[in-house]
Amino acid sequence: MPPKQALPLVIPARAAHTVSVIFVHGLGDSGHGWSFFPELAAAQNRLAQVKWILPNAPIQPVTLNGGVPMPSWYDILSLDRINAREDETGMLASVSYLHGLVDKEVDDGKKVVVAGFSQGSAMSLLAGLTYKRPLAGIVGLSGYLPLRQKAFGLRADANKNTPIWMGHGTADPVVNFEYGKQSADLLKENGHSVDFNAYRGLGHSADPKEIGELMSFIEKVVSE
Repeated sequence: MPPKQALPLVIPARAAHTVSVIFVHGLGDSGHGWSFFPELAAAQNRLAQVKWILPNAPIQPVTLNGGVPMPSWYDILSLDRINAREDETGMLASVSYLHGLVDKEVDDGKKVVVAGFSQGSAMSLLAGLTYKRPLAGIVGLSGYLPLRQKAFGLRADANKNTPIWMGHGTADPVVNFEYGKQSADLLKENGHSVDFNAYRGLGHSADPKEIGELMSFIEKVVSE
């Protein structure tokens, strides 16, 4: 039986809808956990043309947390090292689900940015690289590129030149800062345009400076 999965939280655009941002939450969280992002954009009168799609991960056991069921895009076996054994089957199943969300927006003629935090960042990077139609941008916060040995063999030509924005706190105790930096370096080595931003002293979270700079990135790529 497939794991249970709630429908995405959808927050409509405040003006004519031309852009969709799909933001993928992290382990144990939900789409509602990132509803502050569109709320902050509205409070600052930014990104009015954006419809926000905040998907919810399926509930499934997570090995890293003793097998306890929780919202998770894939099973996490270890975070001790960047090349640890990974749940490729679970990752690719979630990538397929996210591609389906993107398809609906692209079919409707919208520009799409795929973004995520932590485990959601791993998904946004992998889903973005492997999507077969052009995206406006790809974003990864406090995460890493999964399936490092296979990702570039799976990637689609459509997003080889899509701008990628990454942010990571230097004091992150959950997803090591070096994992994020090494992922950005690997993406660059394989021909991708990556803007990697380090936030000194920031733990496993996002702060107003990072969110503000991310909004500026989205504004830039959707206007091109």
